[in-house]
Amino acid sequence: MSLSNLFDPDGIAVIGASATPGKLGNDAMSNVEAYDGEIYPVNPSSSGTVHGYEFVDSVAETDADLALCCVPRHLQPTVLEECGEAGVGAAVIFAGGFAEMGGEGQELQDDIERIADEYGTTVLGPNTAGYAIPHSDLYGSFVPRIREVETGNVGIVAQSAGVAISLSFHLTREGYGVSSMFGLGNRVNTEFADVIPVLDEDPRTEAIVLHVEGTEDVDRLLEVCEEADTPIVAYKVGERADPDFAQAHTAAPSQDDAMYEVAFDRPGLAMVSSTTELLDAGRVLANAPTPDGPNVGVVTAQAGPGIIVNDYLEDAGATFPDLTERTRERVDDLLEGITYTENPVDTGRPMPEFGRVVDAVARDENVDIVLVYEIYEDSLGYPVDELEALSEEVDKPILFTVAGPHEALREEREQMEALGVPTFDTPERGAQAVAALIESISGE
Repeated sequence: MSLSNLFDPDGIAVIGASATPGKLGNDAMSNVEAYDGEIYPVNPSSSGTVHGYEFVDSVAETDADLALCCVPRHLQPTVLEECGEAGVGAAVIFAGGFAEMGGEGQELQDDIERIADEYGTTVLGPNTAGYAIPHSDLYGSFVPRIREVETGNVGIVAQSAGVAISLSFHLTREGYGVSSMFGLGNRVNTEFADVIPVLDEDPRTEAIVLHVEGTEDVDRLLEVCEEADTPIVAYKVGERADPDFAQAHTAAPSQDDAMYEVAFDRPGLAMVSSTTELLDAGRVLANAPTPDGPNVGVVTAQAGPGIIVNDYLEDAGATFPDLTERTRERVDDLLEGITYTENPVDTGRPMPEFGRVVDAVARDENVDIVLVYEIYEDSLGYPVDELEALSEEVDKPILFTVAGPHEALREEREQMEALGVPTFDTPERGAQAVAALIESISGE
């Protein structure tokens, strides 16, 4: 089985396409029309056109490599068999009501699996909202306005398509985006272990984030994660959820989080405990240099947020090394002894010398990672010039936690991001991103 027909189809058939706004087959058509290839709306009950494409009666009348199946669950086996006979290599099955429901639903899913195996058809789903590859203008989903998800360098592979969609829109709202997004659903024959190696080989994907409820293929999942060169961060959920509720979602088996924690206890892999951490860990692993160790230098213009950062990182296994004598002398000269000049360094408030303080700490040979908190002041802004020099001359992660009115700080925040300085909007988010960097190198 190959995923090439999902990633690069020559033509797309939307089976159950509709000219009626609001129907699933209409929403799917509105998304795929962005794709630079042949589009075939398939519906024997319709005539005329939809989004400028003429209806056809059968998938057999198409040259499609990919089918988006927008029909009720009881029709899915018949539709998939027609796709196989027509040479369609991949299908996305949106409908639910399969193995997650048991009984007749399990039987229908067994039929789908048998037909897919007979024809060698790659199936995403069933019970999924689909996938998106923004840089290819490929949106195999019925989710309205999914085309607004922007191109980025974080790949998302989620058991729940709802989580995948949520993560994609969230990254876009914060100004980032995704390289690819896959909602696996019930995983008939497209599993984590199938998608991860493809994203690992994708030069646009600099980090991969996983949302995992449970999988029968756990050994293979952990094996491909261990073999990947791309950093991977996972959020394992469901251990404490009602087993019947979890089963009714994506037919996921109940599995202890501990087996994943043990398996991810190695360099290049990290685990988190919230979707916010998953997003932030993904983009810091994608955009920041790999640190040499867990030694964190903290610079803050306000002590309160600095204490929050210090507290969180102490629990996360970070160390706060003493600054070298040379660094302390530089910082003391800049701050004239008015505040705390050990590590963490607290300047008391933003000041014209703030960027030079950050520069001094970042260049300290005892420091592997720099985390900064600074509130925005119109008269000072952020030290973009110093950060530009640091990004060119110092191969260390430098993270900024920023505070202030969104529009006031937006331009300089975007400049910092462009320099490879990830930014965050709360002390905890910055600290959690540092913790993910540390875990990714230590496996702890």
